[in-house]
Amino acid sequence: MQVTYHIAKHDGGWAYQVGGAWSESFSSHERALSAAKSAALRQELPGNGAEILYQDTDGHWHQEYVSPNERPRTEVVDR
Repeated sequence: MQVTYHIAKHDGGWAYQVGGAWSESFSSHERALSAAKSAALRQELPGNGAEILYQDTDGHWHQEYVSPNERPRTEVVDR
C-alpha cells in the first residue's frame, strides 16, 4: 500500500493532506513539511497489531485488523 502526504496552503496556514483528510494548520510551509515527513516515517515503523476504525470519504465507517508487519510505503509530495 502507498500513502502520500501532500503539502498545501490550508485554513490560513500550511498543512498536509492524506487521503482527503487534513492535518492541523501550521504557521509555515517548513513546519508543515517537517510534520508530514515525521508522520510519514512513523507510519512505516513496525509496531503492534491493532484494530482500526476509520471513516472513508463517503462517510462510511470501516473496522479492520492491521498486522504489525503490514506497514505502508509513504511519500511526501511538496508542490
